[in-house]
Amino acid sequence: MQEDTNVSPINPLPPVVAALFIMMIGIEVVFALGARGIIGDSNALGWRVVAVETYGFNGQILDWMLVNGVYPVEHLIRFVSFLFVHASFTHAMFAGIMVLALGKMVGEVFSPIATLAIFLLSGIFGAAAYGYVLNEPHWLIGGFPGVYGLIGAFTFLQWIHLRVLGKSQRRAFSLIGALMGIQLLFGVLFGGSYDWLADAAGFAAGFCLSFFVCPGGWRKIQDLLRRK
Repeated sequence: MQEDTNVSPINPLPPVVAALFIMMIGIEVVFALGARGIIGDSNALGWRVVAVETYGFNGQILDWMLVNGVYPVEHLIRFVSFLFVHASFTHAMFAGIMVLALGKMVGEVFSPIATLAIFLLSGIFGAAAYGYVLNEPHWLIGGFPGVYGLIGAFTFLQWIHLRVLGKSQRRAFSLIGALMGIQLLFGVLFGGSYDWLADAAGFAAGFCLSFFVCPGGWRKIQDLLRRK
């Protein structure tokens, strides 16, 4: 049988993952061009600061909404918009690269809608946990709570794979364990914020959501668990 020589040896990147990356880096390109005076006016130097204040998230905003029972759209949108505003180009690039790597692995199994839902809902849950637990003005920005949601989905896939093979499922959590350990170590050595709380909540959300948005859904997972 003749092989199809036109088939690419590399699986294409899921479009939804590419779109997330382009959105993250595209915003950084706008900031960079504005800071260099290529686009915009004299106010372009402060575009990043304005974006953080307009689209970032912090605990005081959530506290204000809960106390007053008012939930304006300009504040609710922060639960998602903070994922696309970063502290620097390097910050955005690291988040974007992890979105590409993890999004490709998750997107090859999950549907595009499920992959996008995990990223966004993990970010929302991460922001909610961050805001509910902490009452401080430090801005939560960057795509890492969503990235950790994708890590949660990847961990879920590894967890299922190990169960099918009859191996210890604790090995599936080695990646998140290493990442959180590194974060805590850097926090102790160099100081830092409590962003890790949003990341951890994002991971938990991504892992739990995977039970429901994976191919076959919760019923298929129940059938698999009953076999053991």
